[in-house]
Amino acid sequence: MIYGIGTDICDIRRVAATFERHGERFARRVLSDGELAVWRRRSARLPRRGLSYLATRFSAKEAFSKAIGKGMHSPMSWRLCEVANEASGKPVIVLHGALKAWFEAEGLRAHVTVTDEADYAASFVVVERNR
Repeated sequence: MIYGIGTDICDIRRVAATFERHGERFARRVLSDGELAVWRRRSARLPRRGLSYLATRFSAKEAFSKAIGKGMHSPMSWRLCEVANEASGKPVIVLHGALKAWFEAEGLRAHVTVTDEADYAASFVVVERNR
């Protein structure tokens, strides 16, 4: 049974402007430790790739927060929600701490897709109830 659906589109230029103002502090606020490591590697090779990665993660977390109906309110937080990739490249939601505990207690499962093109990143999340 579908619990919730969320979508988000993010202007990468806006993420770039925010990054210009706040630097790595912005990335550390939004990204989990695992995501931060990937972001640093991608940014070192090509800064534009790093910004696209940051924007897709920002967008996916916004979409996830909408799908669970919490917005950015407890137990939802930027760093407790991670968007990782399986070996095949498929994006997956990995939760941590209180958000993971709440999500599992509710019997929920998430599906996510992310994309970026030129100036935009977009995400779509479907959350199902397992019961």
